[in-house]
Amino acid sequence: MKCLLIASESAEVLFHWTDLEFQQNIQKQYGASQEEGQRFPAFEDMISTQFAPIIISCSTIVDRQSDSYTSFTTENNHIYVLHQFDECLYIAVNGDGEEKEDDLRRKIYVMKKMIEVRFGMVTLSGALLKRELRPQDTEQRARLWKQLQKLLETYSRLRENDQSFLVEAVERLIHPTLCEQCIEFLERRLVQQLNSSVDRAGEEVLHAFILVHTKLLAFYSSRNASTLATSDLLALIIMAQNMCPSNVDLDDPSPESTSGSGPESFYTPEPSPTDRDSKKPVRESPPLFEFVDPDIQMAEDSLHTLEVSPPDPSAPRRVFLEVHLKDGLYPMMPHSMYCLPLWPGITLVLLTKIPTSAVAMSVYKFLEAFAKLEKRLNEGQSPAAAKSQLTTLDIRGKLDKFIKALGPSELQFGHLQSVWTDFKSRAFTKGGSGFTEDLIPSCKAMKTQLCGVYRHCFFTDSGSADTPRWLSPALQERAQTMVQDKLIDWKDFLLVKSKRNITMVSYPISLVHFICVDRSTGQMIAPSLSITERTTSELGKGPVAQYIKSKVWGLVSTTRRYLQKGYSTVTLRDGDFYFCYFLWFENETGYKLEAGDIPTLPDDSAPIGMLAWDYYRKLLRYYRKNHQGEAVKCYELLTIHLAVIPTDIILQHCRQLATKLWEPSRNPLL
Repeated sequence: MKCLLIASESAEVLFHWTDLEFQQNIQKQYGASQEEGQRFPAFEDMISTQFAPIIISCSTIVDRQSDSYTSFTTENNHIYVLHQFDECLYIAVNGDGEEKEDDLRRKIYVMKKMIEVRFGMVTLSGALLKRELRPQDTEQRARLWKQLQKLLETYSRLRENDQSFLVEAVERLIHPTLCEQCIEFLERRLVQQLNSSVDRAGEEVLHAFILVHTKLLAFYSSRNASTLATSDLLALIIMAQNMCPSNVDLDDPSPESTSGSGPESFYTPEPSPTDRDSKKPVRESPPLFEFVDPDIQMAEDSLHTLEVSPPDPSAPRRVFLEVHLKDGLYPMMPHSMYCLPLWPGITLVLLTKIPTSAVAMSVYKFLEAFAKLEKRLNEGQSPAAAKSQLTTLDIRGKLDKFIKALGPSELQFGHLQSVWTDFKSRAFTKGGSGFTEDLIPSCKAMKTQLCGVYRHCFFTDSGSADTPRWLSPALQERAQTMVQDKLIDWKDFLLVKSKRNITMVSYPISLVHFICVDRSTGQMIAPSLSITERTTSELGKGPVAQYIKSKVWGLVSTTRRYLQKGYSTVTLRDGDFYFCYFLWFENETGYKLEAGDIPTLPDDSAPIGMLAWDYYRKLLRYYRKNHQGEAVKCYELLTIHLAVIPTDIILQHCRQLATKLWEPSRNPLL
């Protein structure tokens, strides 16, 4: 009994996802009230009618009280969690007891994150976002919703089964020699060849990484690339798993993987097969994200959608990611994402900078300026102070040049020119309203038009059909082949290694499980938890590992609640187990710093993590205020010990484990 709904303030459904049980429950309710011989309404209409009272009541309370409820539980124990983002209301429901309020709130924020990665700065305009989420063409709408539904299902599957998505940090495969070789290969051969090719259509490969299921084998960023945020990397892994689905158990080349009783050893690959061509994967399905060409005008009365053509299988996914440059932070900058399957479970991902990305940077600067101006006007600041917001940054001159460079040929650019002319006449001429509250509607109109230009530049296929717009299919195939040739001798080992990344044989016998996370880099280390009958590990087969898994998931949930209340250390006993959680800070030399007070968060705050909302980035920023000039790092350690061990010995083990895991000699690439 699960559901996630996005609706407008007028109760119009913008997106919905339901499991089969929830869908059948809705249909059953309509069946009981349906007169004989009448046809069932569309499911979209059913769910709209079902949620309309909640949506309308929520909007009414916001209008009258400037506040609203964030969750409630019905008499039949169905949990509803609500969150308003601008003009969109997100509602998550659970009726089977498998999810709590925190889980539903996290699902809402993750869905919002995936929509931001999918639609970029269009999400900053409520009117445009509603049109994007609910296209007029029903087939296009069904296809878009299906894509978003699959993304949500992929995330839910990963969070239920993958420790890296449980703690929202990236896990690397621990094999220093192979990792170093692959990083060097990506840098000196693959990326260099791709960026020097004439078939790249002006795109530049900024990041290249190899995934084995959800684990990073190698990651390379070019010298002029911005650091890829952990939040964005996790979102890209979800998309890669969605586009190239892999089953951890079915992709295992061996019928049963057994653990050794000795220390970890390096793998010696078998000789390469002679027939390389037989190893090439075949592209299975068209992209899950297609950017069609609806000619949407800004005026409501002229809105119409063109016929959608089948997507090109070689076309990349357009994704919008955070970029850090010398002059500041630019969120939601456009990139092309190429997800190239090497073998089942092993994927090459390329992220490229597109030729027109400078337009997005300009649009963001203008949006930021008008947003700040609108805020000052709402706060009732003096006209002179408000005017300084635009004159200080010389927005007027820069925007005039920007519009002139775009040219009047496109209708969307003409709309921007018209609204900007109107704004200038109101703000800068003697007969205008000046920088007062009367200018607020013009600020909103400018932001909408800028988002419209952004949408036109990065969502529609402009230009001649004969002009290349991305890496050619031949270039993509060459990249695939190069990486396959590099890894052909290692592929079976990698699939097994992804399930047995590190072993427990070198750790104390009383230690059942641990997860250690470097929150400064967004990376984690943990022993694998196999929960299938096909796989044997130190924890035994399926049922035992499943039991430990449930304890681990419960521990993470519990410690997040304590961290939300400001606790950085938690120790508790649960039957035969003793749980420990520590959060601490270190400087760059490894010296442990005094923890100090951790900020407390309200119950309905954004979920603690790094995917939907980077809590730890804000925590580090807060902590560095008292450590100016120092490079501060943040770590977390969660352990499960057998409770028969004395507490002081357990704490000693935890200290030794924290020191050992991040030794440079052990994990040089971390």
